[in-house]
Amino acid sequence: MSGSSDVTTAAALATRATTRLRDSLMQPELTFLMEAHDGLSARIAAGEGFQALWASGLSISTALGVRDSNEASWTQMLDVVEYMAEATDAPIVVDGDSGHGNFNSARRFSRKAERVGAAGVCFEDKLFPKMNSFVGSDHDLVPAEDFCAKIAAAKDAQTDPDFLVIARTEALIAGLGQDEALERAEAYRKAGADAVFIHSRKKTFDEIGAFAREWAGRAPLVIAPTTYAATTTDEFQQAGISAVIWANHSMRAAFHAIRDTCRQILHGRSVNGLDRLATLPEVFGLLDYDELDRSERQYYGQPAN
Repeated sequence: MSGSSDVTTAAALATRATTRLRDSLMQPELTFLMEAHDGLSARIAAGEGFQALWASGLSISTALGVRDSNEASWTQMLDVVEYMAEATDAPIVVDGDSGHGNFNSARRFSRKAERVGAAGVCFEDKLFPKMNSFVGSDHDLVPAEDFCAKIAAAKDAQTDPDFLVIARTEALIAGLGQDEALERAEAYRKAGADAVFIHSRKKTFDEIGAFAREWAGRAPLVIAPTTYAATTTDEFQQAGISAVIWANHSMRAAFHAIRDTCRQILHGRSVNGLDRLATLPEVFGLLDYDELDRSERQYYGQPAN
């Protein structure tokens, strides 16, 4: 049984990441994307079994020590994504914010994301520079036709036919209501978007659920339940959601753990008493230091131990 499973896994990995991501979004089962913000978090999430990764703008910006308001350049963001793509075979969807400008900057970002190994990009219909959706109340959107131009340009720029361009509407975040959200989502679908990401900051699933009912499966529907995380997977499934992004959880877990460790060490506890620390063998194992040791012996002609 394990041999058959190994063959299946090898065959899946042999398929391009873009194709695997596209196929997963077309399946009736939910696809789960875990946030990652560097090569280490990407390796951990993929190693724990997540089907795909979300290269979060918030989390990468936070890890760089800047705010999620396009303070990091798009080239800095994609430098991180390249490390993530080298660290894992899991498909990566890159948070492209509002496209970093007009249609031309959006298509350049998308093309470069594809070149560094991403399986897709997601653009949102806010003005540039954008502000994180959970900060403040002023979230102005670009005209729908301008955003459609970004989506169409990004689709025209791709070289892999399975590379995904996801359109995220912030109409509910901006308080514009369901009708506006649905009109924009449909316009983006017609402009070529492979999937629609509908976002909300409500504490329940009701607003997203209402959108999903009206959307009625016209294209894969993507959500990020940051504020309504208590909703069950079954509810998402029954509503016709295609993919769920856990959009900032690794970064927030790391933030908490790093701060607590610093506090414990600073206030006099021995570091050896911090039993939640990963061991060095765990770290070395995840990054496959054994392979480096074997290769060094191979290439320098040293006998293996």
